[in-house]
Amino acid sequence: MRDIPLLLLATTVSAHWFSVGVMIVRVKRKARHSVGLVPQQGIERLMWIVWVPLVAAWIALPWIALAGSGAPWGTPGIESSAYAALRWVAAFVGIGCLAFTIRSWIRMGKDWRMDVSLDSRTALITDGPFRRIRHPIYAFSILLMVCTAIVLPTWPMLGVAVIQIALYNAKARNEERHLLKSHGEEYARYVERTGRFVPRFGEHQP
Repeated sequence: MRDIPLLLLATTVSAHWFSVGVMIVRVKRKARHSVGLVPQQGIERLMWIVWVPLVAAWIALPWIALAGSGAPWGTPGIESSAYAALRWVAAFVGIGCLAFTIRSWIRMGKDWRMDVSLDSRTALITDGPFRRIRHPIYAFSILLMVCTAIVLPTWPMLGVAVIQIALYNAKARNEERHLLKSHGEEYARYVERTGRFVPRFGEHQP
């Protein structure tokens, strides 16, 4: 029988990265500027060297498991109704992550890019999905990565997940340092009232 949660998850992950490609073409066509496919910062170029094969593995591993590969690539045979239900939940949460990521991309519009821009001052977006979270795109990507690891808890996928999440965190922090230099006090106030990946509850939100 076909593993439907894994099929849903594999399709969602592939759609996510296909959508990144669509954004690259869309922004370059409309804004006619670099989208940061080749990072300008040295530290981000080093991240990219690790990130590109990780993304390829993230896309490929679910499809490899669906092909019926054996250990360590195939789906572990965990006999538990609770875990089976959790896999379905993770698959649908993953679809939701893609939907909210697309919403965030749309809000960024022509200001979306993949790296830190050193040759231009990018706009500071603080409304919509960015009102309570500074990095909603990374936040939903991290959650999608966690969902992938839940549906396919193999050692290769778990390894990809750990490194990928660490890179998202490092990239978010690097962008925050750059934005603080670029936008100064305005960005500092924004940081005070928002969370990096999850909202800050119990604090005043303007």
